[in-house]
Amino acid sequence: MINNPDDYDELAGIGTDKKKTKKIKPPKKMTEARLANIALYYLERYSSSAQNLRQVLERRAIKSARTHPETDMQTVKEWIDTLINRYIEVGLLNDIAYAEIKTRSGLERGDAPQVIAMKLAQKGVGKEIADSALDSLAEDFPMPELQAALNMIRKKRIGPYRTDSKIRAEKRENDLAKLARAGFSYDTAKRMIDADSVEELISMIEENKN
Repeated sequence: MINNPDDYDELAGIGTDKKKTKKIKPPKKMTEARLANIALYYLERYSSSAQNLRQVLERRAIKSARTHPETDMQTVKEWIDTLINRYIEVGLLNDIAYAEIKTRSGLERGDAPQVIAMKLAQKGVGKEIADSALDSLAEDFPMPELQAALNMIRKKRIGPYRTDSKIRAEKRENDLAKLARAGFSYDTAKRMIDADSVEELISMIEENKN
């Protein structure tokens, strides 16, 4: 199984004989058609921002150029620019839609809003688009930080999700620290961990939806 999408076509087959060693094929020389194939292969498997796809293609081009030093990187960058612009025009790349999808999936995973914003920035999403995507969460989640924190403690089974009251008391500081390390404010962490019950937290969040 190939885990790194950037290396999918650089690995050769591995035989069943344990004495056989892995043979790594040298990267092929980069062409405009090859770049397009790499881009489409990537987009078939992963959602991406325009800048993230640009970085993926540039990494592949640089790797190829190490084996083929005659490569004109300026020309390759122009090919990449053309591809990115074409994909934006036809809708294969849409940073607004990408940011909205990643924002909601991040909240469902239990990512704090500031962590979501950081991840979007790492993928090359502009601050204005990221802020707009985060603001749009308020339409369904008036208290997005609390909702994300609730999703996290549900996943980690901490705070009021602990069924043993003695263990819950013993682990209180550890649970608070987990939320703090995940990017949540102390106030949010305390409200989550010190709630009397899960029902109390859900009720608090639901009331703010009305």
